[in-house]
Amino acid sequence: MKKTKLRAWELAGLIALCVLFTAGAWASDTQKELASDLVRLHVIARSDADADQAEKLAVRDEVLAILSPALAGCETREDAVDIILSHQADIEALGNDITMTLGQEHYPTRDYGTFALPAGEYLSLRVTLGAGAGHNWWCVVFPPLCTEALAEPVTDAFALLPEDAAELITRDGPGYVIRFRVLEWWDALTGLFH
Repeated sequence: MKKTKLRAWELAGLIALCVLFTAGAWASDTQKELASDLVRLHVIARSDADADQAEKLAVRDEVLAILSPALAGCETREDAVDIILSHQADIEALGNDITMTLGQEHYPTRDYGTFALPAGEYLSLRVTLGAGAGHNWWCVVFPPLCTEALAEPVTDAFALLPEDAAELITRDGPGYVIRFRVLEWWDALTGLFH
C-alpha cells in the first residue's frame, strides 16, 4: 500500500472545513433552541397600495391589542399557543377576508433595533389579508417584543427567555454580529440541499 501524506495547505483546508461545519452546526442548534421559546408574528398586506399597507398596520395593532392582554402573565410558549389559538375567531373577524394560521415559517435575519433574530424556522402566527400579495410586517408576539406597535411597551419580556437566549438576540452579548453571520452562512448553505 502506498502511503499518502497530506500537504500543509490540504491539512489546513480540512481543519478549516471542520471548524466551519462545527460552527454551523452549533449556530443551527442555537437558533433552534431560541426558536423553541418564541412565537413570531407575520402580518401580510393585500397589496402594496397605500390603503392596503395602512390596513396591514391597523390589523397588526388590533391583533396586538387582542393578544397582549391575553398573553400577560403567560410564561411558556405552549401556553401562548393555546391562548393564540383561542383568539383565532377574534383575529379573523378584524376585517374582510383575513385568515390566521399558526405554523412553522422561515424568517430571514431581522434587526428590530433593540434586538435581532437570526434567520431560521420559527413558529409563526401568520395573519394574511386577502391574497397576501403585499409587503409584510413581522415581529415577536411571544414573548411580547413588538414594542414599537404596543401602546405600553413590555419591559420584562426578555425575562421570559432563558438568559443565554436573551443574550444572543440583544446587542449586549459578545460576538453578536459574528454569531448571526455564522447563522446566516449556515442557513444559506443548508438551503442549497433542501
